[in-house]
Amino acid sequence: MSRGSDGSQKKRLVAAICVVAIFLGFLYVYGGSIFGSQNSGSSALEYGRSLKRLGSSYLGAEDDTDGKQDESSSSFRQGDGEDNIVPKSFPVCDDRHSELIPCLDRHLIYQMRMKLDLSVMEHYERHCPPAERRYNCLIPPPSGYKVPIKWPQSRDEVWKANIPHTHLAHEKSDQNWMTVKAEKIVFPGGGTHFHYGADKYIASIANMLNFSNNNLNNEGRLRTVLDVGCGVASFGAYLLSSDIIAMSLAPNDVHQNQIQFALERGIPAYLGVLGTKRLPYPSRSFELAHCSRCRIDWLQRDGILLLELDRLLRPGGYFAYSSPEAYAQDEEDLRIWKEMSDLVGRMCWKIAAKRNQTVVWQKPPTNDCYMEREPGSRPPLCQSDDDPDAIWGVNMEACITPYSDHDNRAKGSGLAPWPARLTSPPPRLADFGYSSDMFEKDMELWQRRVEKYWDLLSSKITSNTLRNIMDMKANMGSFAAALRDKDVWVMNVVPQDGPNTLKLIYDRGLIGTTHDWCEAFSTYPRTYDLLHAWTVLSDIEQKGCSPEDLLIEMDRMLRPTGFVIIRDKQPVIDFIKKYLSALHWEAIDSSSDSVQDGDEVVFIIQKKMWLTSESFRDTE
Repeated sequence: MSRGSDGSQKKRLVAAICVVAIFLGFLYVYGGSIFGSQNSGSSALEYGRSLKRLGSSYLGAEDDTDGKQDESSSSFRQGDGEDNIVPKSFPVCDDRHSELIPCLDRHLIYQMRMKLDLSVMEHYERHCPPAERRYNCLIPPPSGYKVPIKWPQSRDEVWKANIPHTHLAHEKSDQNWMTVKAEKIVFPGGGTHFHYGADKYIASIANMLNFSNNNLNNEGRLRTVLDVGCGVASFGAYLLSSDIIAMSLAPNDVHQNQIQFALERGIPAYLGVLGTKRLPYPSRSFELAHCSRCRIDWLQRDGILLLELDRLLRPGGYFAYSSPEAYAQDEEDLRIWKEMSDLVGRMCWKIAAKRNQTVVWQKPPTNDCYMEREPGSRPPLCQSDDDPDAIWGVNMEACITPYSDHDNRAKGSGLAPWPARLTSPPPRLADFGYSSDMFEKDMELWQRRVEKYWDLLSSKITSNTLRNIMDMKANMGSFAAALRDKDVWVMNVVPQDGPNTLKLIYDRGLIGTTHDWCEAFSTYPRTYDLLHAWTVLSDIEQKGCSPEDLLIEMDRMLRPTGFVIIRDKQPVIDFIKKYLSALHWEAIDSSSDSVQDGDEVVFIIQKKMWLTSESFRDTE
């Protein structure tokens, strides 16, 4: 019995070893088909056809260690040269994550059982995943994805395959937001309160304010606009022809994909919500705020949301409000109108114009009205130690932000009309101790640098190749200013832990936001044509954050066939080269061929087109 039992055990052991050997052999062969093509430099399309979708759920703490590289690959070692480059690899997320926004992911909120106050929109604010719940995989494009239609045609139509969502076309069918026509989604330029077109609506507001030629730019004095609850951003789209740039803002709410449509169209836009935190813009950034049936309760919490708009408006700035409360005669609308009129009166706003469905209020140009209010008036003035330009993760306050002594004396912001303000030293330069000479030298430097960038890109781009551009470390905005003659717009990003130069950027008539690059940006995947990263990777590595995570995030934001311009030190360039094949990036200009500026090297990359299913069709 004992001997027979031993024999049976040996047979079972041999059988088990054989099964394991067969399984390992299968993994070797099949794994080679997945990763071998990636490292052998075969085409992106061939690689896409053989991809295995991974990352179907959040990577747990144990799984996360598999996705990470060894410690030596996550730092910029001086000894790492081109000869020491070892290719890395990344898995690809499951197809259902093709629209993932890591810090605005409602699935994360549900999974982590976050206790958020839905009544104040906390669930639409940023909530980033902890390290053990981050995706460490590449976001795939949707099935049938095409190279986006080029601007300016893209203002009016996009490929349905790129944003395969048509619910807004049905829900807003009577308001001309968007319609579906064959393979395209078409935008007639309508909105909830401007069915007959945003262009006519914009002209009517200018007419209400008696601006010359019914042009809302008011001879260059009105340049930056905040469109709250922007829908698909047709209001901002039609402002561009008047040399006005709008930050179109909306959350990823029940009207999903609004901002995704806006960015696919080539219109400046950002995912955000008026909830509990300040919007990521400095005080006195906008000449006009706009709300067309944005469904915001402006009376809540002592008017805190309206006071946030007040913080963002320049002296004498306007708030254009198109909503039933401004014209309807039913009891509830009349009540809201009365209470809102009382609130804005105590905020020292006055009606500049009122016609049909729209009212335009104007903010006072000086502090005089605030000083003349009765003692104890509500809302109060903000405390003197409150910094109105502190914006990253800062709670809103239900108080009025008074003007600086400079703005109060000047009875305004002292800005030149557009386009002169782009190159005029901003009045708030003095806040940083910067001189006009420093400002002008910065402009000259970036003009030379941008000209060189375009020379290096010349073989790859035409006049309409690029539209949505992000400067990941914008400083004073001179990179964007150097692109003035290009038909592009720039999202100027100021890192939240550096000098808060974002107010200089807005004073120049540009737009942007602040951000911490240790976290994901508030945008959909595939929304930018070009990313400019000036020492950004060096900066986050010094903060102890993962450069690998930032590369994956940059890939998420970048459109297929889009470009990355890295300006950094040589060890950073060598580090990035390890990941080119894993990210499906291709070096356009290597460090050996690039222009050097001190110890900084320019490295230009293009993202390849790849799909997890079906072949792609280039629309060019």
